[in-house]
Amino acid sequence: MDQVTKLVSERAVVVFTSSRSSMCDSVTFLLNNLGVNVAVYELDKEQRGREMQRELARRIGRGPPVVPAVFIGGNLIGGINRVMAMNLAGELVPMLKNAGALWL
Repeated sequence: MDQVTKLVSERAVVVFTSSRSSMCDSVTFLLNNLGVNVAVYELDKEQRGREMQRELARRIGRGPPVVPAVFIGGNLIGGINRVMAMNLAGELVPMLKNAGALWL
């Protein structure tokens, strides 16, 4: 099992980020403000960050940069554009509830 698969299976919401990305900060800020306990992995600070970045690029189907990469309920949702669009469409909160990331 690769490291990305292992990490996303352990928590309802996982975000792979870079410590130098304001878009990564924005997506984690949104999820935190919704009341989600997000597992955040900063790839530029993780020991196996390069390996995880390659795996994310493979899953996404494009090369770096691949962050932010948001997983909900073990499924790759996408980056900030997809998460923000889902939030505006009213689709994000129900998905978070179904994944067990929100109780209300």
